[in-house]
Amino acid sequence: MRFFSQRRHFRDLNEQEIIALAISSEEDDARIYRSYAEMLRADFPATTKIFEAMAAEEDEHRKRLIDLHQARFGSVIPLIRREHVAGFYARRPVWLMKNLGIDRIRTEAAAMERDAERFYLAAAAASTDADTRKLLGDLAAAEAGHQDTALHMEHIHLDGTPRENEDDVAKRQFLLTWVQPGLAGLMDGSVSTLAPIFATAFATQDTWTTFLVGLAASVGAGISMGFTEAASDDGELSGRGSPVKRGFASGIMTTVGGLGHALPYLITDFWTATVIAIIVVFIELWAIAWIQNKFMDTPFFRAAFQVVVGGALVFAAGVLIGSG
Repeated sequence: MRFFSQRRHFRDLNEQEIIALAISSEEDDARIYRSYAEMLRADFPATTKIFEAMAAEEDEHRKRLIDLHQARFGSVIPLIRREHVAGFYARRPVWLMKNLGIDRIRTEAAAMERDAERFYLAAAAASTDADTRKLLGDLAAAEAGHQDTALHMEHIHLDGTPRENEDDVAKRQFLLTWVQPGLAGLMDGSVSTLAPIFATAFATQDTWTTFLVGLAASVGAGISMGFTEAASDDGELSGRGSPVKRGFASGIMTTVGGLGHALPYLITDFWTATVIAIIVVFIELWAIAWIQNKFMDTPFFRAAFQVVVGGALVFAAGVLIGSG
């Protein structure tokens, strides 16, 4: 866990770097849309044409940004990409979307355009050049139009059943602000504290000492995860919401994840406490897999394999170290 991000903050970028970031982002988005179009070509020809048109428009945005950069700063464009900027929106790898269906791809496309609009609005607000500010504002409006296009694709494929866009936005915000950091904290707290707790348990067979170690590990991990989450992204560009809320969600759930299998050691009998703690660990790991499946669209068996196998390995390491 890192306390400080090595990436730059958006507020520290100059105007040339902001334009360069926009150029690279438009290139990536056009490539993603063409990949979606290729994936859907055989079964959804109408949607394929929509994604191809969206990709072509992203290409046009990129050309306009390059022309602006050449006019203001010359032909050498700085190499800066979204992964270089703290809190900048990330794109889900296309191969993860391949088996999730048209509805999931539609939702992802709408989220992409929402992220891009937010970026252009922030970039326009940071610009002092009139032409640059105008172009960035125009691009924000264009991305907002793309959101409508992506959201309306569902009418073609979902029997014309309308959705409440506000509900979609509210659900996404809830996931980004509370569920995602909380889940990351629960996973970290449940898994990372296994080794120290069970190593102490089998090394000392003292339930009170084991409980104190578990309490310290859980609280320490919670504080660390909370500060890391809050410091890693101010939410300005990513739209993930208040860093304070995300920090609390991550920190509290990390602590809860660790305390789950530390609390049984308040029982004085060592083997009774250990058996209960192992049962709690089993429940925790399967609960994490279920949450990933329900809220994060991760296939259940993939989530179960990642979490349960990983947790089992950490648990085994703690037992072997403590028994040795």
